[in-house]
Amino acid sequence: MNEIFKKLKDKWAITSNWQFFVINVVFALAGMTVVLERRFVFDIFGITQWALWVKIFIYLPLIFPLYQLNLIIFGTLLGQFSFFWEKEKQLMLLMKKVLARVTLKDV
Repeated sequence: MNEIFKKLKDKWAITSNWQFFVINVVFALAGMTVVLERRFVFDIFGITQWALWVKIFIYLPLIFPLYQLNLIIFGTLLGQFSFFWEKEKQLMLLMKKVLARVTLKDV
């Protein structure tokens, strides 16, 4: 188990066990919060009675950004804004590359 923690700490470029713990708490809080937000958002849009495949299709564009926002909010509150902001920038660059590939293939 220690080896997994060490690999993650190296990958994330962190040295402190405390920072590792706080980052994982942020992930947990963001995940738990997005579950509550999903129910609320689905109720607002009346998605509660729809088929599962429709819910999954709608989940990604509606709920995924909320999760990312939760990471930034909780990361900021727990003093890890710079870590999560860097991860968000990396994710946005990756999404931009993927969308560019998809768009180019369609042309």
